[in-house]
Amino acid sequence: MKQALIITMDGPSGSGKSTVARGLARKLGFLYLDTGAMYRAVGLKALRSKVDLADRAALARLAERARIGFKGRGGKVRVFLDGADVTRAIRRPEVSEAASRVAVVPGVRRALVKQQQMIGRSGRIVAEGRDTGTVVFPHAPLKFFVTASLAERSRRRYEEHKSAGHRMSLDRVMREVHRRDRRDRSRKVAPLKEAPGAIRIDNTRLQSGQVLDTLIAYVHRSKTHVSPS
Repeated sequence: MKQALIITMDGPSGSGKSTVARGLARKLGFLYLDTGAMYRAVGLKALRSKVDLADRAALARLAERARIGFKGRGGKVRVFLDGADVTRAIRRPEVSEAASRVAVVPGVRRALVKQQQMIGRSGRIVAEGRDTGTVVFPHAPLKFFVTASLAERSRRRYEEHKSAGHRMSLDRVMREVHRRDRRDRSRKVAPLKEAPGAIRIDNTRLQSGQVLDTLIAYVHRSKTHVSPS
């Protein structure tokens, strides 16, 4: 595996890591690997298949059969599930909740981590999620952990739902973000935590452009041997 050309970026829900990960991938000409989208795809498949989200064995089998792929490079990447474009469908609130529940299932995580590592074999990727630096690519030479305050993360997620036409109050969004944090950090398999050696970036008061400039500066100083465009 070409670990020298893999950059990982983890962090909690609403931290802004997806935006800056896409921007970094675009700047470097790398593939943006959105591992969270893969869990969302499994959540969507479970909802469409009417699989009980409490049936761990059934969810694991579902994940093993799911064909999840990405098309495009840099920031413009489409997500496909079993041959169909689900880029927009996986962002619905009910799918987000389903994704959070399937993500704690060990069998689901094993199936998707295996797929993620296969994608990473070609190198030149920015992998973003919650365990990319700790579990998926533990030997990646450059790891980031992006975070922000609960209030700011909730505000951002609220604005995302609003822009997508989803009617949710800010209080409800904050409760869901807090619940997601607790679930991600307390799960037994691959809990959300900072990877050893990860560079922590708190962007509560930073714009995405400022964060991206910071990431690029770290890439320049690292030994990953990439040349941002």
